[in-house]
Amino acid sequence: MTKRKKNKSKLHKSKPDRGLKNKILAYLYKYPNQSFSHKQIARGIKIKDGAAKDLIGFHLRNFVVSGLIEERANGKYRVLDQGESIEKGEKGSGLIGKIELTKSGSGYFLNENGDDIYISSKNLNRALNGDRVEISVFRNARSSKKAEGEVIQIIERARAAYLGIIETFNGNAFLATEKVGRDFFIHGSKLKGAKNGQRAIVKLLDWPKNAKNPFGEVVEVLGDAGDHEVEIHAILAEFGLPANFDKELETEAEKFTEELNEEDLSSRRDFRDICTFTIDPDDAKDFDDALSFQKLDNGNWEIGIHIADVSYYLDQSEVLEEEAFRRATSVYLVDRVVPMLPESLSNKLCSLRPNETKRCFSAVFEINEKAIIKKQWFGRTLINSDHRFTYMEAQKVIEDKAGDYAEELEVLDRLAKIMREKRMKNGAISFDKAEVKFKLDEESNPVKVFFKHSLDAHKLIEEYMLLANKQVASYIGAKMDGEPSGQTFVYRIHDKPDPEKITSFSNFVNQFGFSLQTESSQLSNSMNSLLAEVKNSPFAQMVETLAMRSMSKAKYSTANIGHYGLGFSYYSHFTSPIRRYPDVMVHRLLQHYLEGGTSPGADQYEFACKHSSSMEKLASDAERSSTKYMQVKFLEDKKDIPFEGVVSGVTEWGLYVEIVENKCEGMVALRAIKDDYYIADTKNYMIEGQTSGHQIRLGDKITVKITNTNLFKKTIDMDLILDKSLVK
Repeated sequence: MTKRKKNKSKLHKSKPDRGLKNKILAYLYKYPNQSFSHKQIARGIKIKDGAAKDLIGFHLRNFVVSGLIEERANGKYRVLDQGESIEKGEKGSGLIGKIELTKSGSGYFLNENGDDIYISSKNLNRALNGDRVEISVFRNARSSKKAEGEVIQIIERARAAYLGIIETFNGNAFLATEKVGRDFFIHGSKLKGAKNGQRAIVKLLDWPKNAKNPFGEVVEVLGDAGDHEVEIHAILAEFGLPANFDKELETEAEKFTEELNEEDLSSRRDFRDICTFTIDPDDAKDFDDALSFQKLDNGNWEIGIHIADVSYYLDQSEVLEEEAFRRATSVYLVDRVVPMLPESLSNKLCSLRPNETKRCFSAVFEINEKAIIKKQWFGRTLINSDHRFTYMEAQKVIEDKAGDYAEELEVLDRLAKIMREKRMKNGAISFDKAEVKFKLDEESNPVKVFFKHSLDAHKLIEEYMLLANKQVASYIGAKMDGEPSGQTFVYRIHDKPDPEKITSFSNFVNQFGFSLQTESSQLSNSMNSLLAEVKNSPFAQMVETLAMRSMSKAKYSTANIGHYGLGFSYYSHFTSPIRRYPDVMVHRLLQHYLEGGTSPGADQYEFACKHSSSMEKLASDAERSSTKYMQVKFLEDKKDIPFEGVVSGVTEWGLYVEIVENKCEGMVALRAIKDDYYIADTKNYMIEGQTSGHQIRLGDKITVKITNTNLFKKTIDMDLILDKSLVK
């Protein structure tokens, strides 16, 4: 086997858990009318480590001294009564975390336990959106019964640079920003040639205490606002994501060849003569998984899930390894993919293209007619794909039962359906939401919206990828008796949903005649029944969206808690190393254990897990932003045309409305509804006219027209059409 370099992962030590104070305080605020002992709090926030338990006592004493909580005579602690308040100056111990600003200029401190703390604009103290800050927490009965916060220290800025549009005046300029919190003042000498109306990137120079706005300097001019390439690059810049690779990295990636060496031939299991094919989207270029298939003499089938061996190449290049770690994921925008690896690797050398010998890391299973695994094998392989299917081509073969590899696809599909049925019975939750896609012209303008639905061919590939991911994680994570092995590994975890969120969601769907069983043992089956019931109703999109929001977020971690949404006790990401760095780590750890290696320390991998989860969130936000950008662009020339829509959200200032035919979402401001004076009742998800009593609720079908679109803000303004005779 190829020896891996000692610096192969380039990981760093994990930072200490600064969220402990947050967890303690959030737990006490969650139960304001109860008091808890030191041990009860430890159990409540799931702390078992002795040193951490000692820290709980330390923090509790500090909270008491600060006046934030009180210690009762029985040695238990509680938050102050709702009627009590702490005047300014009687701040609690500092909590450390990120801050998120709202359109109104106020903010919320994002608490790890989900109980976010409100911070008024006057208490932000020059914090910008996403900054890591330290806050003090206080209660002020004159303004709110809930805890409030004040920023006392900015620990780390969220960004090294800020994106916006240049607005010049008298030789100077402002950078108009979105979702930052403040515009930047730029002296004429710091403009670097930027002109009015251009998108630019600015770095923060200073923010004097007596200045309303931070001072900045232009570091890059992207170009004229509204230009397609400029806008796409601006989306990437907004989330701190790269748009391309340095020439040095591309040159480094091009040095590799497909030529096999003696070690490849001697150490890799050879699948080149076994029937193998790929199934991918029609526009895919990075084929990172393939399936092999052969019938065994005993009547069972040997099915191989073959994954590009990306770590083989990264182990030989420190600069490519560091770049892959830094990016951590590919970014899928509407009109392009920004890959984690240079294209000579992602689209060529690592891509499992037909009739080319490729290095893979494989999970191979002997499976019987009942889709039960009889044997499994993991290791490095050589393959040569015989055929490349698109999903639609594979679907046609499955439906017609004829065509290339019809017999193989029929068996694979049949076994996949058995595995899926078992998975659903074991508690998996099925979110089958349609994906919005755009047809673009030669200039990347959206000319049509269509919806991508999951077909049998999609579900076939999904099941075998889930199988490989689950079995790899179980192989490392569990002993023969099913108990945890304790070996360091990278898991994809998904926690159980918060009971309060589920109860709130259940109460919400009850208003529309649907029901959800909230008991833990019945929740998954009840959720699947609910999603199936609403599927073809006007409430489908709304209920699916809110159901997903009620779930916890999946993330990467070395601490396994299972994957609730899939119903798996052990789960990892093994199948997409071309586009996900955690899969690269999984390949390395799996090979390490296959070679008899002992468990490495978890700290460096946990740090990489947190980084990968963070980068995944940024990529997801960028992808949503590009979709919103295309939606706005698509509707630019469709003003004053009536559209049927569904109320998808209710806020204090208006209704969010999703257009039925294209799923583009816009806002109807309350002030724009002319037939009455409407007030929002956000608790009951509706608005009500004060004179007529007319109510418009979440999920109601209404008719709207587009009045304004703003590409910079990515907003769509709508008016409510009350005369439905205007609808075609």
